[in-house]
Amino acid sequence: MVAAEAGTHWDVVVVGAGGAGLSAAAEAAAAGRRVLVLEKGAAAGGSTSWAVGTMTASNSPLQRRAGIDDNADWHFEDLGKHNGALDARDNARLRRILVDQSTPALEWLMALGVVFVGPMPEPPHRVARMHNVVPNAKAFTHCLARHCRRLGVEIRTRTRAVGLLVERGRVTGVECTTDAGKQRFNATRGVVLASGDYSADRDLKSHFARPEVVEVEAVNPAASGDGHKLALALGAEVVNGDIVRGPIMRFVPPRRPSWLVRLPPSTLLGRVMAWSYAHLPRRVLRPFLLRFLTTALGPSPRLFERGAILVNIEGRRFCDELDAPAHEVVKQPYKIAFIVFDQALAEQFEAWPNFVSTAPGISYAYLADYRRTRRDIYHSARTLEALAEAIGVPTQTLERTLESYNALERHARPALSRGPYYALGPLKSYCVFADGGLRVSERLQVLDRTGAPIAGLFAAGSAGQGGVLLEGHGHHLAWAFVSGRIAGRNVAESASIEGPAA
Repeated sequence: MVAAEAGTHWDVVVVGAGGAGLSAAAEAAAAGRRVLVLEKGAAAGGSTSWAVGTMTASNSPLQRRAGIDDNADWHFEDLGKHNGALDARDNARLRRILVDQSTPALEWLMALGVVFVGPMPEPPHRVARMHNVVPNAKAFTHCLARHCRRLGVEIRTRTRAVGLLVERGRVTGVECTTDAGKQRFNATRGVVLASGDYSADRDLKSHFARPEVVEVEAVNPAASGDGHKLALALGAEVVNGDIVRGPIMRFVPPRRPSWLVRLPPSTLLGRVMAWSYAHLPRRVLRPFLLRFLTTALGPSPRLFERGAILVNIEGRRFCDELDAPAHEVVKQPYKIAFIVFDQALAEQFEAWPNFVSTAPGISYAYLADYRRTRRDIYHSARTLEALAEAIGVPTQTLERTLESYNALERHARPALSRGPYYALGPLKSYCVFADGGLRVSERLQVLDRTGAPIAGLFAAGSAGQGGVLLEGHGHHLAWAFVSGRIAGRNVAESASIEGPAA
């Protein structure tokens, strides 16, 4: 047993200091509750700070300013189109909450100092709904954490939740490991789990998802499903646990982020960038905007359709690039690969319709964009021998690989025989996120396997996804803020273990 120490009693304890957790903490504190946020990392942020920074909403101030007519009913219908064959598995009640509350959440964030540009189109949305944060995604947690502290919320980092405290069938607090050892934090009204998804957790992926994603690395290595595990131990249930977005190929991030990515997430800078976005020619802005996005993009299948091949660190071609190549990258030495092509193909990928990557909010990234913004993964050489040296693969093996491809293996695709030669990489296959979330009510209260609420326990964000599908860009972030706010309000209104709700 670990005794609670002085200063460890709170009205509400929130596990996780990402967008969902900080939103929950802010709303609970605004209702007059004493709130503690526990974050296992060294700083607030979570997966929210890893995101590109797109939030999708309908009938927003930015849409109205642009003369775009939109409403939540259309948004609801278009989400179904995004879902495709999975639509029957969506939680329609939570989808309704998402589309109804995404714009109030957007306006709330704007009032806290978060600055957006847009909106941007993304089919099959019938109108432009993507709102991009500036200067970067860290602005979300920067503004939310500042707001929380002004409301008296305490945020403790390097504090990992390892168990839930339960008294008489009710969750009453959290047990944690800290640098000083184990500690307990009591919560008289309840606990909110906002600890993210489990894309980085081998055990949960093994239990819920397809075998091929188990060993795949996550974009966010801290996404270990802590909240899922805590709730499952109390009889909770995971919905859509098999839907894991991966393996998906992405270029490895730069060892040192560019100065643009490292800009401080201040409101003033965001406003300057928003003004520039609205008034400067797009040809002037585009190179700067792409520096943010080319750190997290992957290759278009069109590259492979036009003849590009994948080789591993040994210089060997290891798969049919037109048949789920991301599944094969994870089996290669060091789990990395390079895209190799020639001058004839390179010339095609400098303009529409042949793009290297889709860049949300900008449209497309071409080969020249990677030449300017990702010199660390862009390689070109007049000969195959020089290209092999540039990417660190054996020269003779790479030469034999292209000879074999051109002579026997390319089928209807063009030969790769015209120098100079190019390579993009290394790239890896990642799990971007896991869509499996705890089953929750419309109040974001965690439900057990019988459908009954687990008293004193709420969940938000990926931990509280509850079966709602979040296809397309910007819906995961929107759900984080929407669900966090709802969970925070409802836990604040819960009956106290010391007496009825105030």
